[in-house]
Amino acid sequence: MYKVTVSSPCSCFIKRGLNDLQDFSTKEEAASVAKELLHTMQTTFCAKHEFKMIEKFGSFTIMTKPR
Repeated sequence: MYKVTVSSPCSCFIKRGLNDLQDFSTKEEAASVAKELLHTMQTTFCAKHEFKMIEKFGSFTIMTKPR
């Protein structure tokens, strides 16, 4: 099982009602969803935070930090 997790979701993430933990049966599917989510967060959120993604053992975590 592969996971996509958002660590410390910001208020923009919470307001949109996005899911901060998702499970997938393939690494490719998890990677695709994680990349799409990261792109959405980087391009449509309020720009008060920076986002980066790390992969560990086939699971993906998107980290949030203030700018």
